[in-house]
Amino acid sequence: MRELKVVGLDVDGKRLICEAPDSGDNLASRVDNRLRAAVRGDKATSNQTEIEVEVSPGLRPKEIQSRIRAGASVEQVAALAGEDIDRIRRFASPVLLERSRAAELATAAHPVLADGPSVLTLLETVTAALVARGLDPEATSWDAWRNEDGRWTVQMGWKAGLSDNVSHFRFTPGAHGGTVTAFDDAASELIDPGFARPLRPLAPVAEIEFEEDEPELPIEAPEPAPEPKPARARKGRPTVPAWEDVLLGVRSGGQR
Repeated sequence: MRELKVVGLDVDGKRLICEAPDSGDNLASRVDNRLRAAVRGDKATSNQTEIEVEVSPGLRPKEIQSRIRAGASVEQVAALAGEDIDRIRRFASPVLLERSRAAELATAAHPVLADGPSVLTLLETVTAALVARGLDPEATSWDAWRNEDGRWTVQMGWKAGLSDNVSHFRFTPGAHGGTVTAFDDAASELIDPGFARPLRPLAPVAEIEFEEDEPELPIEAPEPAPEPKPARARKGRPTVPAWEDVLLGVRSGGQR
């Protein structure tokens, strides 16, 4: 006869989960009157019929819940274990509620700024930041998961146009709602008191002053000097001999 080790109850409290030490298989037994009678030692009732046993060769319920608590989805765990998604969902449901509750509590926590915790809550802060940037604060999603150190990571997602964006915070429960600290740049920008600037600011472009050149005046070309008119050639007149030359028969050159 194989001896089983009791692991615990199923999440719905209707089945007792046991483990076979030699094979590591998980076994499930319905918690009914027969089982209760067997635990009490009531042989008359417990020996009526055999206890129905269900073999569960996949992940243990504790392993399933541990992976879900750490941030895995039901679909991821089902694919990893190679099991029916309905079985994984049955064990994951209470843990998913725990994650949802942690995300809800984180929205009421106060962001830690450079000078201490803010008066506004995380939800009030990110809502004001999204509205200031012209984004829809209703188009957001919240989730949370527990890290190995026991602390909670909170994720807030929002849409900007056609792109999906996420930011992450570390949530520490405590008095007055607890506190949250930014875990990445997107979260830091959302809780920055100067939230009027865009989430991904562009570097300011330096204004360069250009000296305006004085307009060049058109250079007036000097008017060309009028060309001198060619001098008219004087018509030669015939030489008239002097009167004494005519009388004396002497030429004007002094020759006779």
